[in-house]
Amino acid sequence: MARNRVQNGRRIDVTLSGTVASGDAIVVGSMIGVCLVDGVAADNIAVAISEVYNLPKVDAAVIIQGEQVFYDVSASEVDDENATPASGDIIGFGVAWEGKGATTGEDIAVLLTPGNGTVEP
Repeated sequence: MARNRVQNGRRIDVTLSGTVASGDAIVVGSMIGVCLVDGVAADNIAVAISEVYNLPKVDAAVIIQGEQVFYDVSASEVDDENATPASGDIIGFGVAWEGKGATTGEDIAVLLTPGNGTVEP
């Protein structure tokens, strides 16, 4: 194994600025990560930044399987690529693992794709 290997890159340690629960999505720079444990401000926790996770979806969003999605930071939900992002939203953080229509209160499975997201100015 290479001596300069750090880790497999599926997780990143993050120092929290607030309270989170295991499974919550959080913004990490231009990435979206999923908290692997509960934590409070100043805790350093492991956050998943790849693999497939169920995340809350904007009720009105119609998302097609394989579509690049964005994270609506103000709603803490996934939205479809045809919606208009607001300042601070994370564009292209993942790909829809499944399709979902306009439904109320549903999650959607998303493949997190680190390194592809950008923050809407």
